[in-house]
Amino acid sequence: GAPSCSGSRSLPFEFERGRSESSGDEDDDDEDDEEEEGEEEEMESDTRARFGTDDGELDSDDDQERMINLAELTPYILCSICKGYFIDATTITECLHTFCKSCIVRHFYYSNRCPKCNIVVHQTQPLYNIRLDRQLQDIVYKLVVNLEEREKKQMHDFYKERGLEVPKPAVPQPVAPSRGRPRKVLGSVFRIPPELDISILLEFIGANEGTGNFKPLEKKFVRVSGEATIGHVEKFLRRKMDLDPACQVDIICGDHLLEHYQTLREIRQVIGESAVQDGLLVLHYGLVVSPL
Repeated sequence: GAPSCSGSRSLPFEFERGRSESSGDEDDDDEDDEEEEGEEEEMESDTRARFGTDDGELDSDDDQERMINLAELTPYILCSICKGYFIDATTITECLHTFCKSCIVRHFYYSNRCPKCNIVVHQTQPLYNIRLDRQLQDIVYKLVVNLEEREKKQMHDFYKERGLEVPKPAVPQPVAPSRGRPRKVLGSVFRIPPELDISILLEFIGANEGTGNFKPLEKKFVRVSGEATIGHVEKFLRRKMDLDPACQVDIICGDHLLEHYQTLREIRQVIGESAVQDGLLVLHYGLVVSPL
């Protein structure tokens, strides 16, 4: 006969027996079937008990709803700058961190980095890389009771107290159907309020000895209202440069030494285009020591 392997093992199952052998065990098979049916019934009863139903069906959606405390969601809907709920939620496209629109716009006046992760958003124009997150803002308004109504009231009171027209909410305009491939329309990244109609460039021309230590101005481009005066510009410089009260600030436009009461709009109209460079009103400022 054929040689067998010395390390071979018996098969882990037996071959099917012939009909003559299995016919005598029909009674045993019936008993096995009854045991299997009993096991299936036990499994079904376990399933019903596990899901809390008697008929094997899942509970309704109402029974599965779970109340969530607002405190659990608060870290995800708070602005890290003002520590309040998002208002006009705005996201930085470079790192996807979200802030209130007014908070992040104000922050970008003095820095081009994300206030949360410190990444450089844009070298010169960080406002180009922000987008309104309307879906997130809708979620915040639905989670926080009366937040939207309070914000609308505060905005209405703000404009009314200053005699300004209350802006109407933007209504999306219907787009006429066009043939061919639809074109993607990109909205404006950031709409500057119309009251901020003057852009100024602040150029440092030096400081006399004895003016003390001062911090250099981080941002020399500023956009303000035309009704702002040279006095406002001086206060801005003093605060940002941490100037000593004894230090005098002289602000010059062209060949004219400007007075505190003069408004930026008047200066631009009087001096003309000679004071404007690439659409910016150029102001030079120097530091001197006030005489005793």
